[in-house]
Amino acid sequence: MSGSMRSYWRLLWLAVLAGLILTAAPLKLYLKSGGEMLVREYEVNGERVRYYSSERSQWEEIPTRLIDLEKTRQVAERQNRRLEAMRAESAAERRAERKGRTELHNIPIEDGLYLYQDEQATVVPQDEVIEEQSGKRKFLRALSPVPLVPGKRKLLVEGASSEFVIDDPVPVFFIRDPQLVHFAIIKLTEGKHRRLAQIIQVAQDQQFFEQQEEVQVFRQQLASGVYRVWPTQDLPPGEYAFINYTPGELDLRVWSFAVQLTSDR
Repeated sequence: MSGSMRSYWRLLWLAVLAGLILTAAPLKLYLKSGGEMLVREYEVNGERVRYYSSERSQWEEIPTRLIDLEKTRQVAERQNRRLEAMRAESAAERRAERKGRTELHNIPIEDGLYLYQDEQATVVPQDEVIEEQSGKRKFLRALSPVPLVPGKRKLLVEGASSEFVIDDPVPVFFIRDPQLVHFAIIKLTEGKHRRLAQIIQVAQDQQFFEQQEEVQVFRQQLASGVYRVWPTQDLPPGEYAFINYTPGELDLRVWSFAVQLTSDR
């Protein structure tokens, strides 16, 4: 199922579920004795509570002293808050869906990573990834499928800082790539001449595990191989990267960027 269809069914489910809560979940009158009665509505008239019974489909009355009105109101308020939260989530999902599809018209059709800012798309250049192990450096693309020596391997990008500078703490990216597997925004560890992107831990049995400092992001799929990605919180100034890789394949790809905020933000 495509990402657009998943988004559609998610929105539909939220709307249907909100409607079910509103129409199918009746109110409950809680008795002080511990029981409860399902009602469509009720009203307190002095010493009597008049209610419409969901079970018998008729108006009935009960002494007020037998009803736990405080619990009845508290449960009803929680139910209303839950319904309002679901409505708000559904509305936010619809707004994000419309916004993403509107912005997608401004994104070039060529594969790549794009920064979307001020209704314009800017290509983010891809970095060369370098492996550093035991003081030796070589380009990741030159690695051959030979047995790996157990231990730690570091994957880095050249330069102490990125030349691609962003002055927005919540940058919005669009990625077009039919080979997307595991993609994320990460915090790069800064060094004097290079920045650390990923550490590979190689076990004795030749299995290895990737480690990186990922930033929490929102991912919105707009089409096959097309995503809108942005951080869930403001990024502090520093060095970051958008990465994509296949776990266990040593095929890390990196698009680095620096966040440098201007004084007027």
